[in-house]
Amino acid sequence: MFKNQSPRQLSFFIAILSAAALATLTLLMRLLGLLTIKWSELALLFLAASVVGFIVNFYLIRYYIFRRIKLIYKIIHRRKLPQEFRANNLNMGKNILEDVETEVDAWMEQSSRELEELERLATYRRRFIGDVSHELKTPIFNIQGFVHTLLDGALYDPEVNENYLKRAAKNIERLQSIVEELEVINKLESGQMVLDLQEFDLYALVQEVYTDLEMRAKERNIRFAFKEGASQHFQVRADKESIRQVLINLVHNSIKYGTEGGLTKVSFYDLESYVLVEVSDSGIGISQENLKHVFDRFYRVDKSRSRDAGGTGLGLSIVKHIIEAHKQTVNVRSTEDKGSTFGFTLEKV
Repeated sequence: MFKNQSPRQLSFFIAILSAAALATLTLLMRLLGLLTIKWSELALLFLAASVVGFIVNFYLIRYYIFRRIKLIYKIIHRRKLPQEFRANNLNMGKNILEDVETEVDAWMEQSSRELEELERLATYRRRFIGDVSHELKTPIFNIQGFVHTLLDGALYDPEVNENYLKRAAKNIERLQSIVEELEVINKLESGQMVLDLQEFDLYALVQEVYTDLEMRAKERNIRFAFKEGASQHFQVRADKESIRQVLINLVHNSIKYGTEGGLTKVSFYDLESYVLVEVSDSGIGISQENLKHVFDRFYRVDKSRSRDAGGTGLGLSIVKHIIEAHKQTVNVRSTEDKGSTFGFTLEKV
């Protein structure tokens, strides 16, 4: 009966109950001969007790309960209070207790989500800092070792000096690649990179990428192809050079992780307003455990092999950021020992 009542209604019911209790006690004393009172006086007493009780209860609730409820709203809304709480004007005709319960539940749920997100970001930040330190430390230590060896006398050994200088240069190039790719990711995340949207032939762009990576593919005897029945020409609207980088990263990965003598295949699928582009390989595949992390920075399924092949661990993260900058999606599916397929969408002209 008293659930979900407004302060006025609550004050009224309390006043009626109090007055009724007083009237009952007075009537009992009258019946026992302890008190002489007329019926009209008893009715007047009931009415007076109801009015006084209502006024007292109303102001007690207002000044001792709802002023504290107002403080809860201030904490929740950070001084952005609902209209009924502004300028110290509490609307006692509304069900404020129920509103407060709803607001507090919503606030707690939102706070819980924010805390979870902050914890996730803190964990990601710690892991990212550790990954950056580890990735930079390896080439720096290598360069340091080569240089100190040369300074200790190997500089004058013709069988050693040129080899060590070449290996030091290779590690310097690796450092440069890491820094440049981190800059690209930072620009994409901060929105500093402006996309140069233009119309171009997607099929022709893939052919250009195949040509650029042809020598690399021959080193591992990997063939390039378009999927039969899914190789038509599509005109898309996107940043051509950014999409070129996406395709280079994906095709290069298919070479790096593909089996020798295998096949790298690109497919196009018409999705009305969009084109789905898929790059498939017949390589080692990715386990389900690793699949959800492949677009993370510095994440490698096969760490030793990636480093040996010169990978920075940032290529797929760049792919993800470029595609998302186009407001499109990127995904991956894979089966261990059978291969992987990376897919992304682009807007059709």
